Amino acid sequence: MHRLVTALLLALAPLLAQTADEKDAVAAVQKVFDAIAAHDAAALKATMLPDARVYAVRDQATPVSRSVDEMGAQLAGAQESFLERFTAAPKVFVRGRMAQVWGEYEFQRGGKFSHCGVDSISLFKTAEGWRIAAIVYTAETTGCPGQK
Repeated sequence: MHRLVTALLLALAPLLAQTADEKDAVAAVQKVFDAIAAHDAAALKATMLPDARVYAVRDQATPVSRSVDEMGAQLAGAQESFLERFTAAPKVFVRGRMAQVWGEYEFQRGGKFSHCGVDSISLFKTAEGWRIAAIVYTAETTGCPGQK
């Protein structure tokens, strides 16, 4: 029992040690995940800077880039459910008004595993709070922890 409690406390220690800015940066990323799940283009756009970009890297294919408006339109038109979540606490780096959130994620489409990868999200602190400047992610279909 003592080992379980110790292990739990060690696992939670990095989360407890986060600064307010680190927590707020992660919360901004969570808002993106929530907007994706809700197919809410307006909520997605509200989390990002006006000229933010989203880049995807799949296998050996050329990286793909799209604007927030393009991503929002794709989300709004989707019929199936989406769920994106970090598979472990992301790493968060803050320096002044700039932050980086980096973490492994999994993505479900229609309630089934679709892919996993790494999200690398750059944010800037504005008068409205943390806003995303760029999302860069890998999309992998093999070697994923939640893959069945």
